[in-house]
Amino acid sequence: MIAAATPPTAAAPGPVLRDIHLPAEPSWWPPAPGWWLLAVLALLVFAGLAWVWQRRCRVRQRQRRILGELENLVRRHREDGDRAALLGGLHQLLRRVAREQDAAAVHLRGDAWRHVLARVPVDAATQDSLHRLEQLIYQPPRSGDENDLVEAARRWLRLAVKPSTWKRKKPSSEPADA
Repeated sequence: MIAAATPPTAAAPGPVLRDIHLPAEPSWWPPAPGWWLLAVLALLVFAGLAWVWQRRCRVRQRQRRILGELENLVRRHREDGDRAALLGGLHQLLRRVAREQDAAAVHLRGDAWRHVLARVPVDAATQDSLHRLEQLIYQPPRSGDENDLVEAARRWLRLAVKPSTWKRKKPSSEPADA
């Protein structure tokens, strides 16, 4: 016997099933707390890098300005040959830069001034040249080691402009006045 064909429009036997409903897509706003934390952390890192970069630019600009003043002193010395002006200008420039780390550096003399100079880590030859400078400015002019003094001042100034290179000031062991 031939089975009778069922019409295509006839309903399938059994219960009628509906398709699965998926939940709505999650919204991208507001982000999860972890994303907020990551954004704040990124902003802090960016602000810190901007601060470091700005500080570094200021130090470099100051270093260029101070070394430019040194070059002007040298140029004037080459033009007019005034050794006393060169030595006095070098001494004044060293004191002005040292004053920013130690306010009393302007008035210090002798060993106290040498200790201020020694707070910047430079080699012994540079230290010796800078110590000699203090004595040479009060002696009669004679030609000689101006180039050595200028190079020593340049090395010291290049490092002294950066506040991080200064060694900490040793506390004085003298009793305070009552």
